[in-house]
Amino acid sequence: MGAIKAIVFDLDGTLYVSRELGEGIAAAAARYVAGLRGITPEEADRLIRETKDELTARTGFRSTLSHAVAELRGDLRELHRRFAAEIDPAPFLERDERVIRLLRELAGRAELILYTNNNRSLAGRILEGLGLTEAFRRVVTIEESWRPKPDREVLEGIIRETGVRPAECLFVGDRYDIDLRLPAELGCRVYLSRSVDELLALHSIMSEDPR
Repeated sequence: MGAIKAIVFDLDGTLYVSRELGEGIAAAAARYVAGLRGITPEEADRLIRETKDELTARTGFRSTLSHAVAELRGDLRELHRRFAAEIDPAPFLERDERVIRLLRELAGRAELILYTNNNRSLAGRILEGLGLTEAFRRVVTIEESWRPKPDREVLEGIIRETGVRPAECLFVGDRYDIDLRLPAELGCRVYLSRSVDELLALHSIMSEDPR
């Protein structure tokens, strides 16, 4: 693992996993697109999924909900305003003391940063529900640039602000194409985590750091 001095975490699907919350976000996006297109939410949901597939086929990389809505001429600011207003994450979240301890221990070894495609309001309430409000030195949301992951300029800015070399920076996420591919191309270390158990294994990996 080398001398890791900064760790950049994704949020949704990485620090917690909730199918129900993900479905709620997808449903809110479908309602928004339905209003734009004058179609039913069910038709909009299908259109969003088809658009994501088309973007993936075109680029060769997995696409995101934000990219699909933008491709459909949606306004990301309005989309996230609706997410913030319509979605209550609290019923779908549980504090996991193991994750809280993990981040507390890692904070003693490296600077912790959160980088998410979510908005400030919803991300803040998710962190509160998880008991992680104070876990990160900095939280970077989509509202800082309105350019969803993966975005090279935003990513380079995050690495630059840490003040460390890319090789000293570890990115942790659940989607390789979205969270990890670009950091890896820039010379950062990456760790794919698709479950809480895989996230917790990061402690053992970091303990092997020879510093």
